[in-house]
Amino acid sequence: MKRPVLVIMAAGMGSRYGGLKQIDPVDEQGHLIIDFSIYDAIKAGFQKIVFIIKKEIEQDFKEMIGNRISQYVEVEFVYQQLDNLPKGFTVPENRVKPWGTGHAVLSCLGVVDGPFAVINADDYYGSHAFEEIYHYLSTTEDDELYRYAMVGYILENTLTENGHVARGVCVVSEDGMLAGINERTHIEKRDGKTEYTEDDGATWHTIPQGSIVSMNMWGFTNSILQELEKNFSAFLETGLKENPLKCEYFLPGVVNQLLNESRATVRVLKSADKWYGVTYKEDKAEVVAAMKRFKEQGLYPEKLWD
Repeated sequence: MKRPVLVIMAAGMGSRYGGLKQIDPVDEQGHLIIDFSIYDAIKAGFQKIVFIIKKEIEQDFKEMIGNRISQYVEVEFVYQQLDNLPKGFTVPENRVKPWGTGHAVLSCLGVVDGPFAVINADDYYGSHAFEEIYHYLSTTEDDELYRYAMVGYILENTLTENGHVARGVCVVSEDGMLAGINERTHIEKRDGKTEYTEDDGATWHTIPQGSIVSMNMWGFTNSILQELEKNFSAFLETGLKENPLKCEYFLPGVVNQLLNESRATVRVLKSADKWYGVTYKEDKAEVVAAMKRFKEQGLYPEKLWD
């Protein structure tokens, strides 16, 4: 059985944040959120990292992250580009938005050939999550079904005070398996409740307290790459007609389809940790305070890479 690889999605330019948030330091030593994730991943057992980036940020990204990290773990880069489309499709005029998380992971086709975990570059997941996902990927293989996993977080532990967020709200069975996932692109705190809207605020719907959400920390076998490739053309056929400038190929959507077709199972590895991330500039102060606190508690050394 091949050793699991960690795939980090870092192609987003952070439009709401106002800059390349993946290379913005969160402590006095110049560490990035991604440094803490990689530190936790190596500690859990990962020995290879695949970064998904845009060609346009390659030089900055390598200078800030890749060259430094490559001293401690094997590093490879793949590129999520707008024009990386199946034969017969072209990028719509004025389209600048990336094609989404499903398209990002599809960029790993031909590079990743075994089990792998997927995370966002700008999210802090906690060390326990990496230990759980590494153990699962190291001990589980496909049989008559695809055997996947995800780390689920309590919704209230993943919200920001500074605006709305997008989350995959999960339906989890009593035996801890993912039964479905609903992508909600506009969730926020309102009058003491957590609510979402799908019509720009005309109507709001409450999400039950304690709901489990996906923060895009997945564990896959290599089979997901073939499924992403197979389904991408069908997505484009519909998406380019309905919303050519903003349609997105969501990774959870493909997983959901496999669940509905009874072709895959997804074990939900629950985390009680608080998520930290920088969706908006105002979020950074809370992340900086959290990383300082974790160091004071002895969870991390002052300098991660000494």
